[in-house]
Amino acid sequence: MIERGSRERSWCPAAMLDERGATASVIAVGLFVLAALIAAYIWLVLSWSYSTGERAGWVQKFSHKGWLCKTWEGEMAMVSMPGSTTEKFFFTVRDDAVAVQVNQVMGKRVSLHYEEKVGLPTSCFGETRHFVTKVTAVEEIPLAPGIVVPVPPAPGSGAPKN
Repeated sequence: MIERGSRERSWCPAAMLDERGATASVIAVGLFVLAALIAAYIWLVLSWSYSTGERAGWVQKFSHKGWLCKTWEGEMAMVSMPGSTTEKFFFTVRDDAVAVQVNQVMGKRVSLHYEEKVGLPTSCFGETRHFVTKVTAVEEIPLAPGIVVPVPPAPGSGAPKN
């Protein structure tokens, strides 16, 4: 004789709800683990630098742009020797305090300290791989090793007159 009670119990709606609840729990845990892995990857990529360095030149373009994620994007003209073709260095600034410093030295010769980030998943973090962390105004223009042209102080800057 076949036991009908055990067979009927497996097809009852309450048993099906238990199976669906278990499946939903597994899916929820899987989604949580996936979100945690993505967050850990983004944190790792943003905290680790592929390279760091300095670039010197004149900041010629700097703007705060983006549809959803607004970032500071800039362009610096670099000239290795007078009369040579300029090379452009595209960069991103994430810190508003550094963005204020860049805006203050627009049109002057500057040195930008940057960190290169590799593997960022979207352009929401910046349009370039080069993230500027420090800005320094450069007072001298090196023409060649050992030959430096000093930059005269700006009028009204309080520099002593000769």
